[in-house]
Amino acid sequence: MVSGAYFYASYRVRNALKEVPAKIGLNVQQSAQGFTVSRSEAGRTLFRVQANKAVQFKEGGRAELHDVMITLYGHDSSRFDQIYGADFEYDQQSGDITAKGEVNIDLEANSEGLIKPDQAPPKELKNPIHLKTTGLIFNQKTGNAFTKERVDFNIPQANGSAVGVNYVGKDNLLTLQSQVNVIFHGPAPSTLTAVHGTITKNPREVRLERPHLQGEDRQLDADKATLFLRPDNTLDRVLANGNVRVQSEAAPPTQIRAAQLDVRMTEKRDTFRMAVLSGDVQLDRAGPQPVQGTAGRVVMNFTGKNLLKTVHTEGNVKLVQHQKSTTPPSPAQDLEVAAAAIDFFLVAGRHLDHAQTSGPAQISLQPTDGGVRPRTIVTAGNFLARFSNLGRLASVHGAPNARITTNTPGQPERVSSSNTVDVSFGASRGIDSIVQQGDVAYVDGDRKAWADRARYTPADQLLTLTGSPRVVEHGMTATARTMRLNRSTGEALADGNVKSTYSELKAQPNGALLASSSPIHVTSQSMAAHRSPAVAVYTGNARLWQDANVVQAPTIEFDRDSRSVIARGTGAQKVSTALVQTDKKGKTTPVTITSAHLTYADSERRARFDGGVLAKGADLTISANQMDVFLQPRGQATTSQPITSGKVERIVAQGQIVITQPARRATGQQLVYTAAEDKVVLTGGPPSIFDAEHGKITGVSLTFYIHDDRVLVEGSNSSPTVTQTRVAR
Repeated sequence: MVSGAYFYASYRVRNALKEVPAKIGLNVQQSAQGFTVSRSEAGRTLFRVQANKAVQFKEGGRAELHDVMITLYGHDSSRFDQIYGADFEYDQQSGDITAKGEVNIDLEANSEGLIKPDQAPPKELKNPIHLKTTGLIFNQKTGNAFTKERVDFNIPQANGSAVGVNYVGKDNLLTLQSQVNVIFHGPAPSTLTAVHGTITKNPREVRLERPHLQGEDRQLDADKATLFLRPDNTLDRVLANGNVRVQSEAAPPTQIRAAQLDVRMTEKRDTFRMAVLSGDVQLDRAGPQPVQGTAGRVVMNFTGKNLLKTVHTEGNVKLVQHQKSTTPPSPAQDLEVAAAAIDFFLVAGRHLDHAQTSGPAQISLQPTDGGVRPRTIVTAGNFLARFSNLGRLASVHGAPNARITTNTPGQPERVSSSNTVDVSFGASRGIDSIVQQGDVAYVDGDRKAWADRARYTPADQLLTLTGSPRVVEHGMTATARTMRLNRSTGEALADGNVKSTYSELKAQPNGALLASSSPIHVTSQSMAAHRSPAVAVYTGNARLWQDANVVQAPTIEFDRDSRSVIARGTGAQKVSTALVQTDKKGKTTPVTITSAHLTYADSERRARFDGGVLAKGADLTISANQMDVFLQPRGQATTSQPITSGKVERIVAQGQIVITQPARRATGQQLVYTAAEDKVVLTGGPPSIFDAEHGKITGVSLTFYIHDDRVLVEGSNSSPTVTQTRVAR
């Protein structure tokens, strides 16, 4: 009975296998090792099913298969995918071959499939994608396979799992239905999850929906991601698209957003070659000095150990750093860098070493505390930024065509240009100084300046000019070895060989000493000029002159608008004033007046001399404690007499008056000189006059005429006139 049952079963199996080809169009071959079922098209095998053992066909055309190997070659013979397991069930009517236990899948390309004999295996298996699952159903009619169970898979650089797999043989498409989870190995382990994924053979790609990559201290999210594989199934490239977000938890926390991220791998496993962010790239970095950045495209290049080497940004690049004030009264401010492109160079993959802009670029400084604080913009052909060992911005060099523009609400725009600009940053990350060199030009409203070099310090808002500096303002031109301009107060300071020229002057008919339209010149060792009022103070051997009239003193204060002068002397050096007098015959005679102090206003035409006053003319010397010299109006030119400035009209002197002429000497306490009559009236003391011919004459009032030597002596009842005559024996 046992033998009869065995032979009957064998007969049924052999007959069933013989009937299968006619019913389902398959080629069935039975051998000593089992049997083979295959499908072919155009002389090429699409797939082959091999089983070592077929137990029996059950009712409905079912057979149990053991030790099964399913090989899929694809329509173009470019594949050598294998599905294998211990126990399967074959359904003749549906064509389904169902795994009853664990099943393995190896996905492998065969680029030489078409040029080799049919069903020839590849020379070697190069890191096939290996999957393991249960409940797999392979349909021999379509060449497709699927399972709803969990599937585990391995690739050379990672392993993972998913729930539900669908394989389409015609398209060489493997779909991971849900709960995709991939663990990457290597120097920086990470985990990748997705809600859905597909694997294609040509091209070799893994496509993921809503991927999330979690590393040790960073994570990445996107709408979609594609992993491109090499022929040996190693990872070649990762492309993430749609709402790409990269977050780093390492200090300082950083977030990057973009439309796309493209990561390229090296031939070595697990090492990055390049990463490209594109499409509205945005950077947010937290910390004590937060940073925001935007760009159209960002290219990151890596060294051998996944260390970031360079970062290239392009497409309206903008970086904004919010700098807090650490050294009051310096304000909190935003430092903004904008350029067509910026390249960053790193050391050891962590710290910035330097950065280089390409194309026109600008740096902006904008205070964040409101008020009327200035906004500064620095532009140049390109910038080179250098960073400290701690990665802090240390300096910025800009060239060529450097330009600094400062805007303060309610004030004129300040602009300075040069060939180069160098910006130095302090420990607080604020600007220590800005240095411009080469053809420096500075414009601040009506004030213009030129120099070879300019240095600006924001702490005191001083602009220091060196190298033949020259400043022009309201018709005044000043040169010196060094000039400093206070951009807050408008004050200008000059040191070393100061020379000033006040031009564009209008003649003042009612003025006197400085009423001419000729330029007014001033020289000194130093100068301090103020804008409102327009006053300049010259110190150190100061000398002021217009035409032939000259004032010299240790210190001269000159008011351009009122054309007034205040001169101060010292114990070692007095004020010296030279007035050129022209008589009716056109003869010019200089009058020199020295004193400790001089005050003159052109509107009053009065020069007040104080402290040891000494006035010297051609044949007359007057000394006094104080002297007021009233000058004639400059007037208009006539055919008989040229226009003159500084001609004496009247002199009033007080205190210890001494008049000296070649042949006589007079003393008193008050003096009045009238130029029209060339007459001196001397009173107080009482006044006296002495000459070698007439002796000494004393009275209440002495009047003498300089041009003809006449003397008029007046007395009173209480003080009669006294004449003392020396008689020669």
